[in-house]
Amino acid sequence: MPEDFDDVVRALYAEGVRHDAEQVDRSGRRLNLDPDEAALLSVVCQAMGATRVLEIGTSNGYSTLWLARAVHGRGGRVLSVDLDADAQRAAAAGLTRVGLREDVELRCADGGQVLRDLPDGSQDVAFLDADRSRYPGWWPEPLRVLRAGGLLAVDNVLSHPDQVADLRARIEADPQLTSTVSPLGKGLLLAVTGG
Repeated sequence: MPEDFDDVVRALYAEGVRHDAEQVDRSGRRLNLDPDEAALLSVVCQAMGATRVLEIGTSNGYSTLWLARAVHGRGGRVLSVDLDADAQRAAAAGLTRVGLREDVELRCADGGQVLRDLPDGSQDVAFLDADRSRYPGWWPEPLRVLRAGGLLAVDNVLSHPDQVADLRARIEADPQLTSTVSPLGKGLLLAVTGG
């Protein structure tokens, strides 16, 4: 019997905050989405009828749970990519706890390589929550893999503006994209492709 989704995400978020407070090195932190950001992203995915969601940056699976919830019940699938195999195992455990494991493919791989390998227009949503220094080198792949009317979401645009400045400039200059930034949490950029 699956556990209650709200109980699991609340506990997972609290555990992530405790874990991060103990880490001196950023690379060891979970760096989860803020709960309000996660809920917003999930609701937007549901509203747009997303069934093909790419997440780059699984961490402990906190945001993965929210994305899986968004596609559950409509034959959707989340592809969540991270270089950390331990993080992927933690995400798998959380997804199993709430009965959403079958909605997610967890792939231990480089996000940039996965983007390059995906077909044009194959994703409804691409969510970037990984090493921000790599985003400029990935461009324009996140845009290429989105369908017309697809959503590009990027976390940490207010908490780390200097680290995403190049990506934001590319998004704002692209006539195919309409974007906004939610002030929730660390700042969630949402950009929709023209269709």
